[in-house]
Amino acid sequence: MIVLFTDFGAHGPYLGQMEMVIRQTLPAEPVVNLVADAPAFDPRASAYLLAALAAGIPRQSVVLAVVDPGVGGERLPLVVEADGVLYAGPGNGLFEPLMRRARTLRAWEIVWRPERLSASFHGRDLFAPVAARLAAGLAPEDAGCRAAEPSRRADWPDDLAAIIYHDHYGNAWTGLRASALAGDAVLRAGGREFRRARTFSDAPQGGAFWYENSSGLAEIAVNGGAASSLPGLAVGDSVTI
Repeated sequence: MIVLFTDFGAHGPYLGQMEMVIRQTLPAEPVVNLVADAPAFDPRASAYLLAALAAGIPRQSVVLAVVDPGVGGERLPLVVEADGVLYAGPGNGLFEPLMRRARTLRAWEIVWRPERLSASFHGRDLFAPVAARLAAGLAPEDAGCRAAEPSRRADWPDDLAAIIYHDHYGNAWTGLRASALAGDAVLRAGGREFRRARTFSDAPQGGAFWYENSSGLAEIAVNGGAASSLPGLAVGDSVTI
């Protein structure tokens, strides 16, 4: 399957335009819109979200990942193979945590260019055609790529102590893997302390807590409410342990 991970939002033409390009090559291939509301203009926060979600992506899938505020600039267009999944997207750090955690890793630069390449929509014009070719079974070298050593973000932490995402319910996902935290760890953000609970029903109605969410991240939540409405829990706000 082809899996989409973008900050495009669910409205407007961008997702549809990318899927139309994919369908020209693969009219019957499953296309899964995994995330359309990744942190806008924020490859760093999005990178930790993508890495957390990667565990649920089946091997041999192709992930078309586009959070690309530097589109048209000097960042390399990349294909990365991590643990049997291929990822196509910008080389702006979006794949850094994923690459760091992978047991097997290879990378290529996309050197192919279409006749029409918009300066501002490489998701449609560059990454989508390459992703479709990969999903059709072409090797990266035959899909317009050459082996490369992508630039890395050695200054980025293994886990990001910050809010990286708000889901539909207003739960505040952090970039911290819960498995790396002690069971009695207390998270602090926005002048509040959040203690661990197993799930929502373990907290009183309206009570705020943190727990290990279904993607393995430490998530701050409110039972029956929205943590995103609390001060200091906006995307990008720091969390301390």
